[in-house]
Amino acid sequence: MRKTYDKQPIIELSSVMTLFIMPALLIVLLSGCSSVSNTMESPYTLTESWGGKGDATGKFNEPTGIAVTNNEVFVSDARNARIQVFDYQGNFKRAFGHQGSDIEKLNRPMNLAVSKNELYVTDYFNDRIQIYTLAGQYQRSLGKSGRGPGEFDAPVGIDVANNGDLYVVDFYNQRLQQLRRDGSFVRQWGTTGKTGFLSGQFNYPTDVAIDSDNNLYIADGFNDRMQVFDKAGEYAYKWGGLWGMNVSGSRPGWFKTVTSTSIGPNGHVYVADFYNDRMQKFSTEGDFLDMITVPSKNQQHTVIAVAVAQDGTVFIADHGNHRIQKWQKQALSQSHTGAVNESEKK
Repeated sequence: MRKTYDKQPIIELSSVMTLFIMPALLIVLLSGCSSVSNTMESPYTLTESWGGKGDATGKFNEPTGIAVTNNEVFVSDARNARIQVFDYQGNFKRAFGHQGSDIEKLNRPMNLAVSKNELYVTDYFNDRIQIYTLAGQYQRSLGKSGRGPGEFDAPVGIDVANNGDLYVVDFYNQRLQQLRRDGSFVRQWGTTGKTGFLSGQFNYPTDVAIDSDNNLYIADGFNDRMQVFDKAGEYAYKWGGLWGMNVSGSRPGWFKTVTSTSIGPNGHVYVADFYNDRMQKFSTEGDFLDMITVPSKNQQHTVIAVAVAQDGTVFIADHGNHRIQKWQKQALSQSHTGAVNESEKK
């Protein structure tokens, strides 16, 4: 929960001093914000939208995570406690998972990752990672409830390195854990159970993505920022708001709770900015490049998760409207079937 503090002025400045000092202070403050690229990108076009609230095939109850392969879209249908799979046009293919705490069952699946023909599912209320084949066959589970190495208190985000190591975001334990494929503990980032806003500290982190150079991009949820660690695991830099110091906002490059992140085929970083109802796209250094906004209705916020295909197509899990959206750059969408309005396919 966020805290607010009353700020009392230490000294009073005359109106003349304020006239000169405040503009200079504003320049200094803004210098700590994410920069905005001058490169103009072609706009995104909504080309597919499917779902709607329900528990029938192809319907969702709060889709919360999303991952893609070369031809399929995997969705965490959170409150229906299942994974649903679709082709790129939104046609249903299969589903797996059922509500429960027994092996193979799910209790609020969250962010997903695909690696080497396996799907990794963060099983939030069961405090474990469940691994399935892409066809939906259960393989194994990792972790248990707790605060020790390899244990979890609400795992929410995951990615898998090329060597098979897992990087798991451990929400209430305020940390990121690195595990071997068998679940054995390697190391962690963040102090267990301790929130913080300084570099390398977390405030309810939500997701992680690994780029081709093994750099880690961590969605630091309630700190409203992205933090980056290099391939050696050392803190590198951060962005979001003023100097990445837990200041939320709606300007480009600012966030109001980051909930998911994904690395695109060109190395760009895609971030779900939940309470701003948008996806923001950045360079690897955190320069703002582009955004997709999905308007909310009745305060039901929208963009909670994002995944990017190899051709740059963006898939968004629209939490409040219980649907999946597919967005493409204008030139790319014109080479496929015509774009659709949001109301044309549900």
